[in-house]
Amino acid sequence: MSQAIADHEVAENVFLFTGTSVNWIILRDGKDLTLIDAGWEGDAPEVERTIRLLGRPEDVHAVLLTHAHSDHTGALELLHETYGVPVWMSPAEVPNATGEHVEQAGTADVVRMMYRPQAIRWAVDMVKVGGLKQITTPSAESFPEEGPLELPGRPVPIATPGHTDGHTSYHLPSVGGVVTGDALVSGHPTLKGLGPRLLPGGFTHDAEQAVQSLRVLRDIDARMFLPGHGPVWYGSLKESVDEALAHVDDRNTGLDG
Repeated sequence: MSQAIADHEVAENVFLFTGTSVNWIILRDGKDLTLIDAGWEGDAPEVERTIRLLGRPEDVHAVLLTHAHSDHTGALELLHETYGVPVWMSPAEVPNATGEHVEQAGTADVVRMMYRPQAIRWAVDMVKVGGLKQITTPSAESFPEEGPLELPGRPVPIATPGHTDGHTSYHLPSVGGVVTGDALVSGHPTLKGLGPRLLPGGFTHDAEQAVQSLRVLRDIDARMFLPGHGPVWYGSLKESVDEALAHVDDRNTGLDG
């Protein structure tokens, strides 16, 4: 295995890659792959490049989506239209992905978070990779079955609504991990420092529900989480959730707007 690949392997056959302050995850089983999330539109070439580090785009059995915000959907249509890769998500998230019902932070929400220099730099980078565009995913489909998905890595969807109505995390029992998307992050330019946290309330559709979903994650027996933003975080998921809950304040709940 090349060092370029080894540096991103956070557990056996589980790889985390980072684009413009956002992550995507690739699960591998032999030559077969599952992609979870797909970066910004401007990250799409990098998403394809990382797939080719491990195999071919044709080897991706499906893309799983945690949620349909534009920093997670950028390469979906490229992979679907060019390589025929199906795009699966919670049935509750499909209308958000197709544009029938939009649950996305607006420009005003982002501007209110520009109180740290790193957040301003992030906003500039976000614009460069298509952050002001409303990306839709016409190919969005609901999960074809309940329970563990018949995909490389055998991910198990876990409903964690709040950030969006259909936000989904993915339990990876074989490696003791959970892909948490934006239900639980370990870092973001709008947050101070690193550690398990909720994103600020301006990013979240239903902040009270997002707190409840943390408690769902707390009950999962896992020793690491792979967030949508920030580095992989090792340690008891219960303890990580407790730390995030201890930091819940008005910015997380959205009570201060």
